[in-house]
Amino acid sequence: MTKTIITVATTGAWPKKENNPNVPMTPAEISEDVYACWKAGAAMAHLHMRDDNGNGTMDINKFRETVELLRKNHPDCDIIINMTTSGDLNATDETRQIHVKELHPEMASYDCGSMNWLHSGLFINSPKFLEQLGKNMQEWDVKPEIEAFDPGMIANAAYYLKKGVLKAPLHFQFCMGCANGIPGSVKNLVFMKETMDQLCPGSTWSCFGVGHSAMEIMYAAIAMGGHIRVGMEDNVMYSKGVLADCNAQFVERAVRVSREFGREVATPDEAREILGLKK
Repeated sequence: MTKTIITVATTGAWPKKENNPNVPMTPAEISEDVYACWKAGAAMAHLHMRDDNGNGTMDINKFRETVELLRKNHPDCDIIINMTTSGDLNATDETRQIHVKELHPEMASYDCGSMNWLHSGLFINSPKFLEQLGKNMQEWDVKPEIEAFDPGMIANAAYYLKKGVLKAPLHFQFCMGCANGIPGSVKNLVFMKETMDQLCPGSTWSCFGVGHSAMEIMYAAIAMGGHIRVGMEDNVMYSKGVLADCNAQFVERAVRVSREFGREVATPDEAREILGLKK
């Protein structure tokens, strides 16, 4: 098996300090958190930003400040930066992309379909937006992380691959256990991987489980040869009834589990080789 790529999703668009006081919110907090996670074994950081009120934002200045602080204060940190293109349901197609164009992260999220979100709103990824984003990411030399919340989004990716909007080899993030998405279970994870193998052969994949499905999905992914995502974007609880102390705590556990199974953890450069990235 290949080495395990551990991605840390430090912040997300939802949890706030009242949910867990250890959630990093400001650029300074996020950059220091990313560095700690890199030291713990994370090869990639998936970044969301928050505005001054703690709400999700696509503000390019927040992204820029976070990356600049990380590089200035920790020049040795070679973690892969993966920026979200979502996180603010009121963002426009333009504001969801401008930071990717200007800051050139190595990867950025590509949510391959629309869905109801948390039983309260609509997460819209229109065909027009997905075609534009896919073509732009090719032009900007940014690899898409195709976030699939259900198998239909894998089929969408196969369509855009055939159309030339996406370019092989693809990399998927299976988002398991999210409200209104596919429930998190080993059976469903196997189904998602089999669907990917059938429709987009040669793709790499990672996954995460939200809430109570987190450990089941992590163990299954490692056993199946996939990669994993951990962090407070997906879970503010480290275990039942226990708030996480920090994101590095999740990374440290993922490293232990992978090594105990017999899979070493990928460095950022090894992850780049696995994913076909250019440093």
